[in-house]
Amino acid sequence: MSISKLPLSLRFYGTSPWEMEVLFSLLHNLFNVQEDPNAAQDEDFTTLMDIRFPIEFNETFFKQFGALRWDKLKGIIKEMKRRRGGGKSLRVYIKFTGKPDIVFTIDLDDRRSFDTAIDKIDFVLELLPYHLDPKKIPNEITRVSYQFDDIIGRWNISADSQDQSYGFIENEWKIT
Repeated sequence: MSISKLPLSLRFYGTSPWEMEVLFSLLHNLFNVQEDPNAAQDEDFTTLMDIRFPIEFNETFFKQFGALRWDKLKGIIKEMKRRRGGGKSLRVYIKFTGKPDIVFTIDLDDRRSFDTAIDKIDFVLELLPYHLDPKKIPNEITRVSYQFDDIIGRWNISADSQDQSYGFIENEWKIT
């Protein structure tokens, strides 16, 4: 009896066949990778990588995905940026399905800042209990977004519901 794999969405443009082969080989052992090489293009970026994991961003993800595989994924993304140089060359979305969905957006011009953002995704895991505390987070929030601030060197957080935007200000969610 075989266990069916969860579908992972991989949307992209401007990538090399080598990059896609390496990513696919890293992900296909755990997921049914559904590739979409025709992602809508953003005029500001030459390359887009949009990975949507079909599981929540939490400790269980890291146990199932594995630290070595996670480090390889981060290394591939950093190598993509290195190969393209500075400027608006690469935008990466790393998304996790859950309640709420969690989205990391990395599109920094400076390669060193870009690499730092990739490395610090792991640290957000420690902040999730505060950000997603059921006593604090509004029930209607469907998506929590993280955008790296290269000036202060940490992830900024915002959230959306169907009709509101929120910011995490002074340790609580406030409508923005």
